[in-house]
Amino acid sequence: MSMTKNLIIIPLLVLVSFFWAGSFIVVEITTKEIDPIDLGFLRFLVATPLMVLLVLVQKKSISLPKKEIPWLIALGLTGVTLLYLFQFLGIFYTNAPTASVLINTNVIFIAVLSGLFLHEHLTKKRISGIVLSFLGVFVIMFSDISKQQFTLDNLFIIGSTLMLLSAFCWALYSFLGKRLLKTYDEVVITTYAFVFGTLFYLPFVFSHISPVLKQTSLNGWLAVLYLALACSLFGYLGWYYALKHIDASKAAVFLNFIPLFTILMSFFLGAQLTGFFLVGAGLIIYGVYLTQRT
Repeated sequence: MSMTKNLIIIPLLVLVSFFWAGSFIVVEITTKEIDPIDLGFLRFLVATPLMVLLVLVQKKSISLPKKEIPWLIALGLTGVTLLYLFQFLGIFYTNAPTASVLINTNVIFIAVLSGLFLHEHLTKKRISGIVLSFLGVFVIMFSDISKQQFTLDNLFIIGSTLMLLSAFCWALYSFLGKRLLKTYDEVVITTYAFVFGTLFYLPFVFSHISPVLKQTSLNGWLAVLYLALACSLFGYLGWYYALKHIDASKAAVFLNFIPLFTILMSFFLGAQLTGFFLVGAGLIIYGVYLTQRT
């Protein structure tokens, strides 16, 4: 990668990570007003038409071979529908710092998928990183054991599990998208993912979304706009632009900034961070660091 590309991609990925970090704070606050599932849908109800408009304005060709439709459907499911069903519910049941740290395990999932399907060698350092990260996940998932009863129906544990599923969805989305980016434009691919993902969201909200649209406050809509514009449009396009020019594993390193940014934001907003949480977060972040050192 040229020095010029470096000067573009590195700040771009840091900024994307910053906006995505802010989304955990915004979602935690906004789900007190809007149901997590509805909030996810509203995000793409705004973002998807804007993506379609962007493709039309740029006069990009949207014609893709029929053989790619299953792949595009998979992108919509993993990168929009399931990703945000799991993620917003996960944030609702846990908290922003916890969710942002657990979502960072997508880097570990990307490494595992690359080892399984791209036959990338899993070095001792990578294996150590994977083990340490999931040890950190275990510590965080049970970090509130002193506050709540230790049971499998504990909402914090359920929320943590949902965040791990969301992380796996993002890893799949990045993994599948990397293949399509070798041939097609990132804006077009992202638009197809948004369209399919929004359509697959409809069964979850169709019966009750009308009153939600009418009752959402100004602050609620401002949150939706932040999620749609900064996190979806800018975030996804920036991420896919980076994936087109550097390896997925290298781009994934910058996702380490997400929990760090979120923890800092939460701290300044008065969040209480326990010792167990900090230990778990440290294990995950260090494990991700080891996984990328190849």
